[in-house]
Amino acid sequence: MKASANEFSFAAEPYSVQFDPDSTALLIIDMQRDFLEPGGFGELLGNDVSLLRSTIEPCRKILAAARDADIAVIHTREGHRPDLMDAPASKLRRGKLETGIGDAGPMGRVLVRGEPGHDIIPELAPAEGEPVIDKPGKGAFYETDLDLILQNRNIRTLIVCGVTTEVCVHTTVRQANDRGYECIVLSDCVGSYFPEFQRVGLDMIKAQGGIFGWVSTSKEAVAALTKSRS
Repeated sequence: MKASANEFSFAAEPYSVQFDPDSTALLIIDMQRDFLEPGGFGELLGNDVSLLRSTIEPCRKILAAARDADIAVIHTREGHRPDLMDAPASKLRRGKLETGIGDAGPMGRVLVRGEPGHDIIPELAPAEGEPVIDKPGKGAFYETDLDLILQNRNIRTLIVCGVTTEVCVHTTVRQANDRGYECIVLSDCVGSYFPEFQRVGLDMIKAQGGIFGWVSTSKEAVAALTKSRS
């Protein structure tokens, strides 16, 4: 199909994809202190947070490009009400953790809204007017108004960044796919504590002709967005 005058090409795998800036949003998933900073929940679980921190600079670049191109930017955070009434008992007890969800940690109560660890890292702090979706689950569409916001803005394409690749990113992309959105996942802007999960997670998205979407890079995304505003 021939691209319209407002469409631009995105170099990606398994093949290039067309996007219209007016119907495209940058979705940045769970770039929170609890997951990316020393002393946060991720480190308390025994993970090497440097594996996630490698995504910060690529995410910063695509965020700046998205703002310059005047496309919609949406952030998400995983976390719960202070009374934990929105956290299933199964989630709270899973893992038999010494310091789990709702418990006091170095950054306040773990994954509780309003606590320091729940906040988005300062390098990617939301600008005024950029929606922040607080989600109680892994997927950004579950029990949130994300779908309503996207529909009201006539968004059809999502450029996806964030953590972790195999959990919240993958769950969100699958949910978006089932709702008819086109997803472009930027490989250097998503991260996992487990390198093998990172590789397999990205392979699964682009497998079988792009069963869940496309995989690209921040370099390609910045180039495409820069072209769209020229």
